[in-house]
Amino acid sequence: MSTPLLEVRGLTAGYGGMPVVRDIELKIGQGEIVALVGSNGAGKTTLLRALSGVIRSSGGIAFDGQDISGWRPEQVFALGLVQVPEGRQLFDHMSVHENLLMGAYRRRDRVNVDTDMERVYAMFPRLRERRSQRAGSMSGGEQQMCAIARALMAAPRLLMVDEMSLGLAPVVVDQLFDVLGEIRGQGVTVLLVEQDVFSAIRVADRGYVLEIGAISREGSAASLADDPEVQRAYLGL
Repeated sequence: MSTPLLEVRGLTAGYGGMPVVRDIELKIGQGEIVALVGSNGAGKTTLLRALSGVIRSSGGIAFDGQDISGWRPEQVFALGLVQVPEGRQLFDHMSVHENLLMGAYRRRDRVNVDTDMERVYAMFPRLRERRSQRAGSMSGGEQQMCAIARALMAAPRLLMVDEMSLGLAPVVVDQLFDVLGEIRGQGVTVLLVEQDVFSAIRVADRGYVLEIGAISREGSAASLADDPEVQRAYLGL
């Protein structure tokens, strides 16, 4: 791998002085889809919050060769590290279109914002149909589409998606995972944080397994899928 887009070195983070993730080492190359998988409570969301600057951490975080350790969330966001949070966290009483505009609220390139709006509506035709509907009145799958589209409106360089499949029907999950390839095709790198290990490995180039706050395995998606321990613990094989 050439200079990674994101490089994490010895990162430790937690709450109230108690570490939840410890000595995390990972790299993500430009244009990759990288899966971070593990069971509930393994520390996946804590790691994303540390990368986003929402919680304090020790160790090193570099983005495109620049040390961003200790940066505030708004600084990290402005660089292009954009998170789709677990639970979607939409503005429920605003319309779909208004939610998407909120994703672009820091941007000043209005012509490109209009172009990106058309792009996300083409990616998610259901959102175009629902553009005037209150976001909180949609189905869970439609809300997840809206959350991803809102993040894309921020023009991310690295899209960090937290538990995209949580609580959704399998057919909707398949549709959303397929969209990740289209997002990558538009030049956006993806860090996919998932409990659904099978689906995550299916779309990823590489992956990391997080267990009890530490990376236990890493490798290509194919090697993780063939790993007997991963099969036993996460794939039901």
